[in-house]
Amino acid sequence: MAAGAGVAVSGMAGAQAVQPLRVVAFAGASNLPIWAAQQHGIFARHGLEVTLELTPNSRAMASDLYAGRFDLALTSIDNIVAYNEGQGEAQLPGPSDFVALFGVDNGMLSVMAQPDIADVGALRGRQVSVDAMTTGFAFVLREILGRAGIAEAVEWVAVGGGAQRLAALRDGQQAATLLNTPLDLAAEAAGKRRLVRAGDVIGPYQGICAAARRGVVTDRRAALVAFTRAFRESVAWLDANRAEAAAILTARAQMPPPVAARAAEALLDPANGIYRDLRIDEAGLRTVLALRSRFARPQRELNDPSRYLDLSVRREALG
Repeated sequence: MAAGAGVAVSGMAGAQAVQPLRVVAFAGASNLPIWAAQQHGIFARHGLEVTLELTPNSRAMASDLYAGRFDLALTSIDNIVAYNEGQGEAQLPGPSDFVALFGVDNGMLSVMAQPDIADVGALRGRQVSVDAMTTGFAFVLREILGRAGIAEAVEWVAVGGGAQRLAALRDGQQAATLLNTPLDLAAEAAGKRRLVRAGDVIGPYQGICAAARRGVVTDRRAALVAFTRAFRESVAWLDANRAEAAAILTARAQMPPPVAARAAEALLDPANGIYRDLRIDEAGLRTVLALRSRFARPQRELNDPSRYLDLSVRREALG
């Protein structure tokens, strides 16, 4: 974003009341732009006061978003699909009406394993961890293991979100799990082995998105538009200030500086990192729907990506 545009936004924000926005997210790539925007006043320039809390798992995320404890979630788009289709793990009091507003990344997922595991086939008879068996990242791992012919030959363990799975892997509790960046790099730094990158096996995949309830989109539209603009501006700032991006990861994610530097480069990679245009990758979303059609219960054929999207906020924010 040009400096003049930032000044104009700042002037408009100063004439308006600051809007609070409560955000919930998992440990992972989507949090770096939020931390940077908080630390460097980007949200403030857009008239926002953003608070961020990390969720332990997808069940808590869905329950808290539904109950209105948070206005916005940064979560896998599969979670949006799951709860809208009545396939989520948490029992919600009513229809979820969750909707994805913009995309953050392609998941940036890798199968990470103990150092004695030479390849995916060597996981036969071993324990592998997932967040919950009904979530999309679990389906990605099932697909990868299925193509190796061992999906039914491992013991599946539900552990929780990425931070919890990383901790369990570090402690040797399971043989492998699926982790996104930068958690995969933290696993490598702890001596764990990268077996495969998910995208090399399953192709395009839409990973993290920003999501809200449809009623919140109506009621808090101005704040959500401002958040979207600020998020994109923060990504651009990070891209231009990679050493500071690494320093933020060291401070906020407790990453050693060498790991943080690698993580910043991976997260800001123009081809495979955080989306600069905050798009929803339709081909990637169709992969999400295909995996959910195959593995989710109750089983149903899902083939209409538009059912889970409201891209009007992104269009208004980014012009």
